[in-house]
Amino acid sequence: MSLQPSTRWWWLRHAPVPDPEARITGRLDLPCDTSDSEWFSLFARRLPRNAVLVESGLMRCGQTIGALEAAGLPLPPALIEPGLLEQDFGRWQGRTWNDLAAIQDPALPGFWQNPATATPPGGESFAAMLERVGETVLRLTAEYAGRDIIAVAHAGTIRAALAIALDVPPEAALGFVVDPLSLTRVDALPGGWRVVGVNWLPL
Repeated sequence: MSLQPSTRWWWLRHAPVPDPEARITGRLDLPCDTSDSEWFSLFARRLPRNAVLVESGLMRCGQTIGALEAAGLPLPPALIEPGLLEQDFGRWQGRTWNDLAAIQDPALPGFWQNPATATPPGGESFAAMLERVGETVLRLTAEYAGRDIIAVAHAGTIRAALAIALDVPPEAALGFVVDPLSLTRVDALPGGWRVVGVNWLPL
């Protein structure tokens, strides 16, 4: 009986979102800065050909994909997967943490006490997001077993994917740094996962 081949996830965080005020972006559909053509060229050479392409559906992911194609990476039409969306920060989206502290938002102290499980007003907790991402990742891994999957997504989504691969609690996953336009590689193996690299930058 032959073993199921590995499925290789290439997680690319979207290009940076210009935001000098450092607002809580969450699911706001904001444009990103794709002007760094050199970085896109480096990623276009590093990412695999003939891959499955998935993204969350937000503008910044689509623009990042367009910049990869302009840099010479042939890509199929992207599959839009809402399960890969960034964490929903509800009514806090578009505000800054300083704004929320200044108005003494009553939900803020509880959030900082346990940011992994606390739910922002009208939003979702990171722990709930992890479950959502996990269901999507497992479904796509089974559907495209043995393939390369390029997933253009968000920092929170990639932290959740790492938590699934390493079987760590949500609190630990929040410690991962995921920079804009960084690459994280996770392989689904028969019976487990392998983390090949985290937060790779094309330097």
